[in-house]
Amino acid sequence: MSPAQAAADGAETTVTAPAAITAPASTPVPAPAAAPSTARLTGRHRVVLAVLLVAQFMLAVDFSILNVALPAIGEGLGFALADLQWIATAFALSAAGFTLLFGRVADLVGRRRVFLGGLGLLAVASLAGGLATSPEVLIAARVAQGLATAAVTPAGLSLLVTAFPEGPLRQKALGLNGALMSAGFTAGAVLGGVLTDLFSWRWAFLVNVPVALAVLLVAPAVVKESRPARRPALDVPGAVTVTLGLLGVIYGFTLAGEHGWTYPGTILALVVGAALLAVFRSVERRVAEPLVPPRVLARPGVAWGNVLGLLAFVTETSLVYLLTLYLQKTLGFSALTAGVSFGVLGLGTVAGGLLAARVIARTSTRTTLVAGGLLQAVATAALLLLGPESSSMALLLPATFFGGVGNMLVIVGFMVTATSGLPDGEQGLATGLATMSQQIGITLGTPVMSAVATAASAGIVTAGAVLHGVTVAIAVNTALVLLGVLIAAVFLRNRPEPAGG
Repeated sequence: MSPAQAAADGAETTVTAPAAITAPASTPVPAPAAAPSTARLTGRHRVVLAVLLVAQFMLAVDFSILNVALPAIGEGLGFALADLQWIATAFALSAAGFTLLFGRVADLVGRRRVFLGGLGLLAVASLAGGLATSPEVLIAARVAQGLATAAVTPAGLSLLVTAFPEGPLRQKALGLNGALMSAGFTAGAVLGGVLTDLFSWRWAFLVNVPVALAVLLVAPAVVKESRPARRPALDVPGAVTVTLGLLGVIYGFTLAGEHGWTYPGTILALVVGAALLAVFRSVERRVAEPLVPPRVLARPGVAWGNVLGLLAFVTETSLVYLLTLYLQKTLGFSALTAGVSFGVLGLGTVAGGLLAARVIARTSTRTTLVAGGLLQAVATAALLLLGPESSSMALLLPATFFGGVGNMLVIVGFMVTATSGLPDGEQGLATGLATMSQQIGITLGTPVMSAVATAASAGIVTAGAVLHGVTVAIAVNTALVLLGVLIAAVFLRNRPEPAGG
């Protein structure tokens, strides 16, 4: 199969773009004959890829590195037990709530500028967190880390997407990015336990500083600035309503996981968040230059692709939480042993990321999404057979490996689907939406599945009750994976990419 054919196959889920979505006049459209010359990574491509992937891996590690360290942080800084969850919630709220805004800002002022600024903020925030002497300083540092993540993730992904032409090279880059991102999430759980046990919880923060500084030193020399030829105005009403709306919804789901769905604060946060998102939708239809143009969301690849991404992250990250409960509360494993057990899942995600580009090139993005979802669903359903004995690890380890492979096929397929067929000037928006789906999925998965498991176990924490609650939640998790398969099969039709992209 030629590279040009592979590129066409990889874009099969993208529908014909409306006339309004065209590349800027200053953006040259490569001729089909030039495709073979871009089929291999150049030396510069490899350097750019390495710099951006190191940054994305570091950010992925940050999502989970403190989970194991929370008890030690509480003891060290005097956190009340009920307040420990704010160490994770403060980060999640700012990271997920501001991603879409910063993704669009990167389109306006320059993606490299936002990328570097976010990395600088991450280094400062991580240093402040590592040196914190009070709960207030630590929470402020976590908020700043979340804001830095909200800036760096979509900007870095935009730089990655625009650095590679649409087709096999971009699919390969996105596959590597997805593999390292999921591996980073798993590695964070392991690294957090190791650093906390061998040194101090403070190193879970401080480890970011030298990595961020190294990327800051190298990136300006190898990563080119990227911005649209014409700088549109920022949709301030849209930015305010969508950011506050997302914060309300995410906070509501977080409260649901902690206090239940009938808790007044949960209901209030969800209602206010939903109302603000409805206002945002109304604003976007009326302003001249909307933050999220309705014509972009009208594209099935963007709309349904992001739904699939949300489901992919909700299911896999929440499964890690459920299996952590099982390993510690039912099998009696230590936090460190439970974290190390997820190394097999990390290997599966890396394998899936490396396979994804080849599967897309040989079949189609839609086929990859369906096949990956089915593999993930079968592997997740197998976990329904887990028992109270440690011998169940013989089932858990291969199931999490193959589930990781399938989940990563879906994640890479979602990224290709959600960012294909759009001009470079809108890639910040496209990657901002994709990153928002990713971070909301990571943020919502744990509280939602926690609420399901808690309800099923009636709040009882005996080994048998926890196993029952986890089993019910795994069944719900499997159903969500199958919902994603159904969406990909029904709503993403194989249609050829229009000439000129």
